[in-house]
Amino acid sequence: MDIYLPIADMPVSIFLVLGLSAAVGFISGMFGVGGGFLLTPLLIFIGVPAAIAVATVSAQITASSVTGALAYWRRRALDVKLGTILLAGGLIGTVLGVWFFNAMRRLGQLELVIMLSYIVLLGGVGSLMLVESLRALWSTRKGAVPPRKARGAHPWYFGLPFRVRFHRSQIYCSVIPLAALSITIGFLGAVLGIGGGFLIVPALIYLFRVPTAVVVGTSLYQILFTMIAATMLHAVTNYAVDVVLSFLLVLGGVFGAQFGARAGRNLRGEQFRLLLALIVLAVGVRFLVEAVVRPVELYSIGAVEVRQ
Repeated sequence: MDIYLPIADMPVSIFLVLGLSAAVGFISGMFGVGGGFLLTPLLIFIGVPAAIAVATVSAQITASSVTGALAYWRRRALDVKLGTILLAGGLIGTVLGVWFFNAMRRLGQLELVIMLSYIVLLGGVGSLMLVESLRALWSTRKGAVPPRKARGAHPWYFGLPFRVRFHRSQIYCSVIPLAALSITIGFLGAVLGIGGGFLIVPALIYLFRVPTAVVVGTSLYQILFTMIAATMLHAVTNYAVDVVLSFLLVLGGVFGAQFGARAGRNLRGEQFRLLLALIVLAVGVRFLVEAVVRPVELYSIGAVEVRQ
């Protein structure tokens, strides 16, 4: 059964969209990531224009982040001070990302930029995650114990100017690297339609040593408000948010996440990271294949916006 998407100006199968969003919701619930880095490419693969896919997934991420952020806030598993600094940088990155998005769309290069960005981002992140997870699996089989870091040792960027103490996260570091991280995540989120959870969570854990007990809630707090800003900017400047498509994505995603959360409890940490790495790499390879393989139709006809 098909349904017409008014903004995308195309019919799609309701069951296909619900199935895709449920599958991504399952993966999101299993691995604790937003899923935008999977959902946006999948929508592009089924024919949804890249601009509509990016803007609409931003709305879907906003809706799915509300309940999670509230739950972590009620459990006091959220560092509001750290989240606010990340949010400030994320909003700056979001504004810059939407401006860059609009500029590439006017030039007719948006789809190429999105494709190349996904190839580099997912290929790089997926490869690093794969190497790390395989190394962890090998160490576990050999029974090796990972060396502990010296007490009081901190990375060099902790000592940059404007140091702030984050009591709930138990760190004392400069806000400069935190701002740089959040601006980058906000920029990528606006351009690629990703919440950035699969980037910011490991960055906070491995680069800033934020305890895992508060890192997910703090990440969701930042993602929630940056995605609200991205959705509003895309809606006002691009008119690219498809409400019908967004509703279907939210419906399927909520359903799939419930089962994914249950399935994730049965996975060991090493298996968890290995599966996520393989999924990220698979999407990156799919984009790479699309970029290098000769298309069936060499030419296409479309409307081009011309401004005098």
